[in-house]
Amino acid sequence: MAMDYGKCAREIFENLGGRENLVSAAHCATRLRLVTVDNGKIDMKKLENIEGIKGVFSNNGQLQLIIGTGTVNKVYDEFLKVSGMTAATKEDVKAAAAAKQPIPKHMVKAMGDVFVPILPAIVASGLMMGLVEALGKALPAFAGSDWYGILDLLANTAFVFLPVLIAVSAARVFGGNIFLGGVIGMIMIHPNLINAWSVGSLDPSQIPVWHLLGFSIRQVGYQGHVIPVIIAVWIMCQLERWLHKHVPEMIDLFVTPLCTVMITAFLTLGLIGPVFSTAENYILSFAQWIITVGHGIGAMIMGALYPFTVVCGIHHMYNVIEAGMLSAAGGLNTWMPIASAANFAQGAACLAVGLKSKNHRTKAVAIPSSLSAALGITEPAIFGVNLRLMKPLLCGMEGGACGAVLGAIFRIGATSYGVTGLPGFLITLDYTVQYAMVLVVSFIVSFVLTWALWREDGEDEGKTEKKARSQGEPGTAEKDEDQKTDGQERDHQGENLIIDQLLAAMPQIDPEANTLYAPVKGNVISRDAIPDETFASGMLGDGVGIEPEAGVVVAPCDGEIASLTDTRHAIGMVGAGGLELLIHVGVDTVNMKGDGFELFVKMGDKVKTGQKLLTFDIEKIKAGGYSTTTAVLVANTYQFSACRVEKTGKSELLDKIVVLEK
Repeated sequence: MAMDYGKCAREIFENLGGRENLVSAAHCATRLRLVTVDNGKIDMKKLENIEGIKGVFSNNGQLQLIIGTGTVNKVYDEFLKVSGMTAATKEDVKAAAAAKQPIPKHMVKAMGDVFVPILPAIVASGLMMGLVEALGKALPAFAGSDWYGILDLLANTAFVFLPVLIAVSAARVFGGNIFLGGVIGMIMIHPNLINAWSVGSLDPSQIPVWHLLGFSIRQVGYQGHVIPVIIAVWIMCQLERWLHKHVPEMIDLFVTPLCTVMITAFLTLGLIGPVFSTAENYILSFAQWIITVGHGIGAMIMGALYPFTVVCGIHHMYNVIEAGMLSAAGGLNTWMPIASAANFAQGAACLAVGLKSKNHRTKAVAIPSSLSAALGITEPAIFGVNLRLMKPLLCGMEGGACGAVLGAIFRIGATSYGVTGLPGFLITLDYTVQYAMVLVVSFIVSFVLTWALWREDGEDEGKTEKKARSQGEPGTAEKDEDQKTDGQERDHQGENLIIDQLLAAMPQIDPEANTLYAPVKGNVISRDAIPDETFASGMLGDGVGIEPEAGVVVAPCDGEIASLTDTRHAIGMVGAGGLELLIHVGVDTVNMKGDGFELFVKMGDKVKTGQKLLTFDIEKIKAGGYSTTTAVLVANTYQFSACRVEKTGKSELLDKIVVLEK
């Protein structure tokens, strides 16, 4: 009997606590994603018992109802009709859910969102400043030339006008007019104000003051400050939004911008700037105290914990500290050596794994990721290798702690931020030898510990291969040779070429009814080993997971494309024998918003076994911190008497993997 989508949608709506309790609704390949005002008003038990609902849980501020591919979109359409809501994107739901997160977590995320877009400008300026300074020291005549003058101007522009960059980015994040945000940033560093970097050298009596309505406002700029700018722009965005709602449309065009800028400017110069610049100074003092406390013990702790802030996605908060350090007296960033030691150590641990491993897939990920970490980009190393294996992560923490201690003892100071690792030499020219020692110690400690403590058997695949050997699985030696050959091929050929070769080498088969053939080349694992509880529990049907070796998905049977996601990471099919199939590439890859995925089919297409459906970028998925494990599930397993897994372990494209029995 066909599912009644309208009935399912009505029952869902009836148990959510009323329309006023709903904020936003969207769906992905398998789940209805809702954001509500108060989860306490929701009847979870009744939701779980609705026909068609396979599971209900709350995650990251979202209420997620597991319905299944090819069905969730139809229930969603009916839900919009019943609730009177308008369609929302997954990004809208994500934003609404984020708004419900604890304030501290929400603030840290906002800081990261503000800084990430402007980091390229800061990094470019920092490196240019380092190059100009290096040339000036190496060639004294150059230091007094016009070339030095103009290059120095180009290099420091991003830092001189940093509040403007921050203001524009903050306005974008907070949903305001970016140009009004830019105006607020420019007001805070207007040349008529006393430059913040020169205030310390002046007697307080020399600083001019405005006297307005009984208040005294110091005519001081906020060059180099971060927190006051972000707070000011956030208030500006709230005010602008309120005015847009309440000002008549015919005068909104000029009244809203005028009032927004005027009110925000007075609040900023009179209250926000003085209060939050003082708060920022206290934060900086605390950070500098941590670095120096206990003869480097504080720095050691931060060097060890730094990778966890990367994992949590809150490491961009350090940009606030670093920017403040550069704007303070002395103008040196003493936080940078801690981050650099931590990043270099994680790269060393990743390199040890890459050199020691005999698994070509591990090598292919680990060695390039270690080089990236040496240049200051650690996400591929941490998420793709170290965190997954855990022991290298811990060894890297030890190395980072040791290097950070040296950085604190030597009192190394950088002239910029946003740069770590080897490029960091350009912004630590006065501490070249000391900085080199920090990196060397971080590297050696991390590399040696990882080499000594990590074992290949710590990987799931290593365990699988070892088990196969103990059971006398034939052809193991030949498989190892194949892996080596494939690894060499990856080193010398592009991913597209490898995919083309795989597709050309696929066997020509006569597909059997109710049979699934491997849609992805890789290591086939049991359904309950998929690193996602929804898939592993069988809520969405029985089947297998595949840890991919190549980024291509082919049709596992003859059938029709029944559903596709906007983010291109999941495909629903109806097989010739009536089976309903879900192919879901990776875990939580919906968050990648389609980046790294390319579809070669559309809704309603008739496909043959082995036809190319989708390609995906394995390295991008790993760099984003997501598992690449691909779920191949039969959603209507209940219509069959048995779902028999034919093969686990290493599998080529179109190897027989699952048979359904009537």
